Amino acid sequence: MRTGTPLFPLPTVLFPEGPLPLRVFEPRYLDMVGRCMREDEPFGVIRIQENNASPDTQLCRIGTLAIIADWFRSDGGLLGILAIGSLRFQLHATAVQPDGLRTGDIEELPPEQQVPLPPEFLSMSTALQHLIQKLDRLYQSIETRFDDASWVSLRLAEILPIGLEHKQHCLELEDPVERLRYLRPLLRLSR
Repeated sequence: MRTGTPLFPLPTVLFPEGPLPLRVFEPRYLDMVGRCMREDEPFGVIRIQENNASPDTQLCRIGTLAIIADWFRSDGGLLGILAIGSLRFQLHATAVQPDGLRTGDIEELPPEQQVPLPPEFLSMSTALQHLIQKLDRLYQSIETRFDDASWVSLRLAEILPIGLEHKQHCLELEDPVERLRYLRPLLRLSR
């Protein structure tokens, strides 16, 4: 159990090994990013179920730890960071610090194992290759594994223009082949 993990509630879903570019401007999150960078610690990205970040906002129970891979200052003075998803976690309890930053007691979930891509999903891997070529800049530093059902299913879940409920469901699934089965009809609909 990891206690007091800083949380960044967002109306998005971060997947393990996936990129998440963020613009940070609120003082509580600027402090959090500075602390995470100094202490080489991750922060938790967890989807909010409402479109606001008030303390009473409902959070999903599964999120992903994020590691800051890069940062920059924009012309407007905002801090830009590129976070990369690490381990998934289950949220057990939350607290709110005086500055409004939410922290959580979390349980890290084991990393998903690589699983050979079953032949029936080869076309989904091919579609993913075409999608990633179009998003080259965001994915250029990420190692690709188009023959791994876990990696392919996680990347499709993050890239496809599907609802957040679908993305969250994919994050919560622990079987990559089941995730591919879930995504197959959604991939057809998004074309």
